[in-house]
Amino acid sequence: MKCALDIDVRDVEEMFINIDPIQAGGRLTADAMKAAIAYGDGYSVCDNCLSPFRLDYIKKPPIAQFHAELAEWLHMDQVRVVPGARRGFQAVASTYVEKGDPVMLTSLAHYTEFMAVEEAGGIPREVPKDERNHITPDAVAARIEDVIREFNRTPPLMFLDHVDYQYGNVHDAKAIARVARQYDIPIALNGAYSVGIMPVDGSELGVDFVIGSGHKSMASPAPSGLIAATAEHAERIFRTTQSKGDITGRTFGIKEVEMMGCTLMGVTVIGMMASFPHVKERVQHWDAEVERSRMVVDALLSIDGTEVRSDYPREHTLTRIDTRGSFDKVAQEHKKRGYFLSSELKKRGITGVIPGSTKVWKFNTYGLSEKQARHVADALVEIARENGLSVS
Repeated sequence: MKCALDIDVRDVEEMFINIDPIQAGGRLTADAMKAAIAYGDGYSVCDNCLSPFRLDYIKKPPIAQFHAELAEWLHMDQVRVVPGARRGFQAVASTYVEKGDPVMLTSLAHYTEFMAVEEAGGIPREVPKDERNHITPDAVAARIEDVIREFNRTPPLMFLDHVDYQYGNVHDAKAIARVARQYDIPIALNGAYSVGIMPVDGSELGVDFVIGSGHKSMASPAPSGLIAATAEHAERIFRTTQSKGDITGRTFGIKEVEMMGCTLMGVTVIGMMASFPHVKERVQHWDAEVERSRMVVDALLSIDGTEVRSDYPREHTLTRIDTRGSFDKVAQEHKKRGYFLSSELKKRGITGVIPGSTKVWKFNTYGLSEKQARHVADALVEIARENGLSVS
């Protein structure tokens, strides 16, 4: 079936249980789907954009109210919606980083954080992870001291992944922020895998910026995200333009430089808004999501030779699993080689594991019902037994 021309209908979410690592938290709600149809035109939300002609001032639809509610929800002072978390990283880096400045990241940081630093002319300096694949406050303090000795100045910014994309481990952002504050280093929290799926309180964590991804964790269309700031930093990062045409004398009101005037138009911002009541509700059930994650991980660990590379017991729904001692042994002899696992899962109505992956791979159980999680767990064990693997 085609949507139009040669564009296939996408029926993944309707036909399968999807455990794709990056898609789980971005599934649209029914309300967001309806809103997307109604506001699909490019500048649809601009019907009632009146002076001062800025997105976060639009009252109908209630985009201005949405911004205020986002800030309150995150316990921050001001929020702007942006085209993905990466644009939040970009806004912070371009505001605080000058050419040649050292910028603190971690060895688990997402590549877009590096891109933001590079674009601003900064020099990335990583905090190493420990043997548990965690970023610790002590390691942060030690690395900051190293960087100060190397550059003879304090880094102007630090990025920290609240939950890293490599292992799905939850890092002690509060303790790390406390260290950064001792050096007067603003800390930008990458909440791409936390904002929208688990409770996040920026004030309690003590961070200066919270950056979230709408399409990864807020049941929103892509590209969408947010950047929240404390009052201390809001005026600087949300600075308004001072440009003036030298011939025409034109000025551009209160358009914000780092936001390029306006950010999310049409379907992206409306989709975020429509899903927001559901998102606020679902973060209150994080414990149940983690329990279902543990159910699937425990099933995998019952298969001899399987190891979990993420924290155990799991504290998040994104997990890195090592099946080199189990499913990959089957792949060595199987006629489908490494593709046998994704093929067998698909027969059982499960998708999201990268085809060919039988060594080290990731999955995300977020949003699954208990019945669905049990089906995934049982399917993995069944595949193992059918292929001669020992299950304890």
